[in-house]
Amino acid sequence: MPQDEPPPRSLRSRPTMREVAALAGVAIKTVSRVVNGVPTVDPLIAARVREAADKLGYRPNLTASSLRRGDGRTSMIGMLVEDAANPFSAALTRTVENVARERRVLVLVGSLDENPDRERELARALVDRRVDGLVIVPAGRDHSYLLSEQRSGTCMVFVDREPSLLDADAVVSDNRHGAITAVNHLLEAGHRRIAYLGDRESIPTAAQRFDGYRHALEVAHIEYDDEVVRHAGASEEAAIAAAEQVLALPDPPTALFTSQNMVTIGASRALRALGLQDTVAHVGFDDFPLADMLSPGVSVIAQDIERMGSTAAEILFARLDGDQSATRTVTLPTLLIERGSGEIPPIGPRHD
Repeated sequence: MPQDEPPPRSLRSRPTMREVAALAGVAIKTVSRVVNGVPTVDPLIAARVREAADKLGYRPNLTASSLRRGDGRTSMIGMLVEDAANPFSAALTRTVENVARERRVLVLVGSLDENPDRERELARALVDRRVDGLVIVPAGRDHSYLLSEQRSGTCMVFVDREPSLLDADAVVSDNRHGAITAVNHLLEAGHRRIAYLGDRESIPTAAQRFDGYRHALEVAHIEYDDEVVRHAGASEEAAIAAAEQVLALPDPPTALFTSQNMVTIGASRALRALGLQDTVAHVGFDDFPLADMLSPGVSVIAQDIERMGSTAAEILFARLDGDQSATRTVTLPTLLIERGSGEIPPIGPRHD
């Protein structure tokens, strides 16, 4: 290797503040002040320092900087969601990220896959990395493991589901009322045999939506029939199988209520594969991309994901700024979006 050429990056250590100072011809303290945005540094000197840093490829060690700060902040928050690939989780994450970016805060994201052990593992990993706070869509039903972290000053907000055995802020949707609205919409179209396809009943949001389904039927004086109910889980494959099962019954449902977006997608695929998309009504809980592009479009109960994420982020940053008011749960309303599938009438005369 020629002596006048710098060694490859892989063979070199990261550039240091001392090297930047030497190249810029200033003291290390001056480099530190420029890196930390101190406004009293002479603009010409600051420009020289930044030019030297760019030439060397220098990046500040933010973790080390946080340890030197009086408040110990790292300008990072952690976010745990069900599945980062799920449209709901992706939209929620992006909204939190938008709020955090305005404060120059980085968001570290992990997927839980509805696994309580993974929730504990990732939450502790994020805390070990000294995140300033946590936004959690919980998988478990016992969050007392976070008590010591909460007492140590880690702020946290739960989203979509409330925490258990832990006093913390939460932002949720009105799941029960949204499900009632969905079923009532199908009842108003004339349906009396309405199937329920949902996630596992052990999941709080699924349980709340199933409760809303049963309540709407009870108020309408329609006997509950376990034969048209499936708690299949939140995968397209499971939803397709569940939809095919209920639609193959001797007395099949004339309408479907699907209580989660991936279940809705799977049920939509099943209806189209069977050629029933124009004869079996369908309302899903949670919107999803391209739902309005199908024929017919899929009617949904939409959650206000943007408001949910921004509210959670604002509560978290308020706590980080010193808000010590009592914890609270913010419940957001849902919205029925009519696109065609939920307005299909039952075949034959209406039975009231």
